Amino acid sequence: MTVLVTGASGHLGANLVRRLLDEGTRVRVLARPEAGNAALAGLDVETVWGDLRDLDATRAAVRGCPRVYHCAAKVSTGTGQVAEIHGCNVVGSRHLLRAALEAGVERVVVTGSFSAVGHVPGRPSDETDAVNPFERMLPYQRSKVAVEHACLTAVANGLDVVIATSCAIVGPHDYKPSPMGRVLLDFARGRLRAYIPGGFEFVAARDIVEGHRLAMDKGRTGHKYIFSSGHTSVDELMAYYEEITGRPRPRWRLSPPLMAALAEVTSFVTTRLRPDAPLRFTPGAVRLLRLGRRADTTKARTELGFTPTPLREAVREAYADFARRGLVPPR
Repeated sequence: MTVLVTGASGHLGANLVRRLLDEGTRVRVLARPEAGNAALAGLDVETVWGDLRDLDATRAAVRGCPRVYHCAAKVSTGTGQVAEIHGCNVVGSRHLLRAALEAGVERVVVTGSFSAVGHVPGRPSDETDAVNPFERMLPYQRSKVAVEHACLTAVANGLDVVIATSCAIVGPHDYKPSPMGRVLLDFARGRLRAYIPGGFEFVAARDIVEGHRLAMDKGRTGHKYIFSSGHTSVDELMAYYEEITGRPRPRWRLSPPLMAALAEVTSFVTTRLRPDAPLRFTPGAVRLLRLGRRADTTKARTELGFTPTPLREAVREAYADFARRGLVPPR
């Protein structure tokens, strides 16, 4: 069969496509010409050029594919680009699900976000925890909650959909690069001047790819599964970076309140003077690190047989891939 992957030029999609090709699967990708598709160079894939916000282009991409992995998303920890985030994530997902239902697709696995899982202080979050709609939410978080609602609506209409919830991804084939990829590059180049204590749930690229494959083969219709390699503190992450890059960590370990204030000022100035410039530590990113959220992956482990791998190895693979592409010195 031919399998469709959206978002194939992104971090998750690039790793998933390579896994599928290694398994001997014929892969079709929906890609935008202007999006930067270096992740697809040299791969034996069928490319359909188009945009998920274009329903006809989405229908053309889905046609003839009994299985679909919907990984495309506009990821952001900022407060801007609201229309862009909604269009790419919400409108695009609705088009994909509608096209899949019309084409009689067997199953769609949609990439979810841990930000669309509710936070309950004092315990790890699981798939039953709903986001509080009255709390402060970033546009990206709000969009991923809406995507899950669209998935459940599609299930009610007869489409087989499973949600594979991802945490922050670390690993190779990061061509954009991702927010975590940019942090590693900055560290390796000596451009990361400071960091803050805190922590988050990270997932190795190979683990989230495995999670998507398990969700496709074993997941229950209408259910979501959280995939994480484990909670990692920023100090642990800095230790991995030191070991793998050979560079010392930044000398400044700033207090979270100070970093939050700096992030507010930096974000305000940058978004007005250089709106297209990537921000390393936005107020939203600092807030997530300060929360120290933890994930409960029991459901994925017991129902699907998910077994996470060490995050240190994912960092090592990410650095080795950057070195292969000449972005950092080889080790």
